[in-house]
Amino acid sequence: MSPVTVSRALAQLVAEGLVVTRPGAGAFKAPPRTAEPAGDTSWQEVALSADGALDVVPRTVDASGVTVCLAAPPPGVLELSGGYLHASLEPERAMAAALARAGRRPGAWGRPPLEGLPELREWFARDIGGAVTAAEVLIASGGQSALATALRALAPPGAPVLVESPTYPGMLAIARATGLRPVPVPVDPDGVKPALLADAFRATGARVFVCQPLFQNPTGAVLAPERRAEVLRIAREAGAFVIEDDYVRRLVHADAGPLPRPLAADDPDGVVVHVGSLTKATSPSFRVAALAARGPVLERLRAIQIVDTFFVPRPLQEAALELVGSPAWPRHLRNLAAELRTRRDTLTGALAHHIPELALPHIPSGGYHLWPRLPDGTDDTTLTAAALRAGVAITPGRPYFSAEAPAAHVRLSFAAVAGTGEILEGVRRLRAACDEVLRPRP
Repeated sequence: MSPVTVSRALAQLVAEGLVVTRPGAGAFKAPPRTAEPAGDTSWQEVALSADGALDVVPRTVDASGVTVCLAAPPPGVLELSGGYLHASLEPERAMAAALARAGRRPGAWGRPPLEGLPELREWFARDIGGAVTAAEVLIASGGQSALATALRALAPPGAPVLVESPTYPGMLAIARATGLRPVPVPVDPDGVKPALLADAFRATGARVFVCQPLFQNPTGAVLAPERRAEVLRIAREAGAFVIEDDYVRRLVHADAGPLPRPLAADDPDGVVVHVGSLTKATSPSFRVAALAARGPVLERLRAIQIVDTFFVPRPLQEAALELVGSPAWPRHLRNLAAELRTRRDTLTGALAHHIPELALPHIPSGGYHLWPRLPDGTDDTTLTAAALRAGVAITPGRPYFSAEAPAAHVRLSFAAVAGTGEILEGVRRLRAACDEVLRPRP
């Protein structure tokens, strides 16, 4: 065995408490650990549920809607549920090279500015466009963290927050965990419906609306040009903020055409708090994102982020700068766009041929998933369980709704599998699950 293998094996044994190492002497068997008597943790049930008379909304934390996209499926199960790129789509070599170069930069392991590296803030500001400047950008540790910071900054516990319906379960989990009350506003293929958004602001008095204007999760909708200014006007008249979760701008498909600018680029009045991330187009572990805002709210965002996380590790920020400034970055995005288009077309074609019962009213030109509607009377969790038994993991639609769901859906991802072959096999297995669940009962 090589010295590296031996070193890693010893480190694993030390971590498990089976071996102790003594410098200059060697490695020795660790003394046996004595079993401690089990304690009584039943008191926590009372402590965790005693929210107090002043709490309007119980601050329960339900991560199930997020976990389904993060947890690896059992061995042999095809992953049509994943929320990240398969390893074959990640720019692994480019990231490794960027991290190696970043680690050699002078001061790369020192403390970064609390707001983030100036050069990285400038890159995100240019990427957003419009009049956004580097001074209005904060570097955050991934989009989820940035969303949590924004919601905590803009709404007090117990307040209503307007959300698209359906919407990203991770955002709903953040809102509920911080004691907020999600209020749904329906979405169609052109994005959120402005008239219903105005009605919701008037009915609830909400001061925050969270939206994904580009390739919305899960519907894939893009906010129509005529609705963009209307959404900003409605929010401005309500004295409210719009949190723009621009989560997959870099996962555009090759046939998408020019993309609309972020809402933040067309917002001179500080209505929009923008969240953008590099994670979806790189790796789940490449957690670098940006929070952009204008006006007094920026200082509140900055203060909450510092209290929560101090700062994003400097080596990761330096690596992000190296990556986006390298020739490999635009090449990766072009290759990714072509591959995502191929995978999307493969999945839509296979569904139309093998499972026509699943309706696809909208086929997106960006993102990594489809949102098929199930036949009336079908239970999405029942189909999800049957699919898992058949060897394919899919995502039930129910967690994407903050209130009662108008119809049953599932979400099918085409980015987390190894290639088109696994997509076709996944649809074949899903067909078997549909035969079990959708067949007429005698």
